[in-house]
Amino acid sequence: MADYDVFNGDADGICSLLQLRFAEPRNATLVTGVKREIDLLKRVEAAAGDRITVLDISLDKNRDALNQALDIGAEVFYVDHHFAGAVPASSRLKSLINEAPDVCTSVLINHYLRGAYREWAVVGTYGDNLKHTAAGLIKNLQVTAEQVSLLENLGIYINYNGYGSNIAELHFAPDQLYRLLSQYQSPFDFVNDNPQQFEKLEQGYQQDLEAAQSTVSLTVTDAVAAFVLPDEPWARRVSGVYSNQLANDNPDRGHAVLTEKANGNYLVSVRAPLNNKKGAAALCMQFPSGGGREAAAGINDLPVELLAKFLDQFKQAFSH
Repeated sequence: MADYDVFNGDADGICSLLQLRFAEPRNATLVTGVKREIDLLKRVEAAAGDRITVLDISLDKNRDALNQALDIGAEVFYVDHHFAGAVPASSRLKSLINEAPDVCTSVLINHYLRGAYREWAVVGTYGDNLKHTAAGLIKNLQVTAEQVSLLENLGIYINYNGYGSNIAELHFAPDQLYRLLSQYQSPFDFVNDNPQQFEKLEQGYQQDLEAAQSTVSLTVTDAVAAFVLPDEPWARRVSGVYSNQLANDNPDRGHAVLTEKANGNYLVSVRAPLNNKKGAAALCMQFPSGGGREAAAGINDLPVELLAKFLDQFKQAFSH
C-alpha cells in the first residue's frame, strides 16, 4: 500500500495539504508542479489499496486518471473548488467539491478539520484572492492588524511562486516549499524562522509586479481590460498575481492578462469582476486548454489566430 498527496503548486493547494497533514500525518509521495499543471493525477501509478489525496485541481481535468485509480482499487479523497462535472459514484471515492465563487480548497479543508489550523487556511484563502472569505476566517483568530497583513502577504507570495512554465522559473519548487512550510504549524513561526526565504519571495514578487505595471494594454473600458506581457520568465511568474491586483483595484471590471509564449500563442489569466464573480470559467472553457472557476480561470495555450475571438468573447462575458 502506498500513499500519494496530489496537490496544486499554488498557495491554496499547498495550504490545504499543510492543514490536512498536520491533522492526519502521512508519509506520502508528493505529486505537484507549477500552478498551471493541473492534470497531475495521471502521474500516479495507482495500485489496489493505495490511498490518494487530491487537492485543488479540477476533477473534470483528471477524470480519466481518477476513474482508473478507482477501478484498480485505490481509495481517493478529492477536495476542490474548480469545475468538476459529474462526480464518479464509487464507494472508494470521498469528495468535497464546492464550486461557489467565495470558496477555495483551503476553506473546504478548514471546515473538514473544524478550524484546527485556521491560520494556514487564511494564508491559502488570501492566496486565492478571496479577501472577504479570509476576513471571515480571521474573526475567530486573536491576531493584530499587522499579523493579518503578514498572513495576506504570505498567501500572495506563495501563490505568486507557483506561476511559471516550468519548475526552473520558480523561486522554490512547490514540493520543496511545502516541505519547508510543513515544519511550522503556525505561519508566523515560519516567517520568524526563515526571514531569508520570505524576503526572497517578497522581493521577487515586488520586482516582477513592478515590471508588469509598465506594460501596455490591449483594451481598456469601464467593463473590461486586457493586457499583454512578454515571453519572459518574470512575466509568467507574475501573470496570476497581476491579474488579482488588477481585479482588486477595479472590482467592477473584468480582466485578462495574456502572456506571450515561445510558440506564438498566449497563456491567459482571466478574472471576473470582484463585485460579480461569474463567467470566467465559462469564457475560458470555450477555448482549447481553458478551464477554471467562476471567479478566476485561464487558458494554457490560446492560439494566436483565436486572439480576436477571445477578446470579443471576453468583452461579451463581462460587458453587462
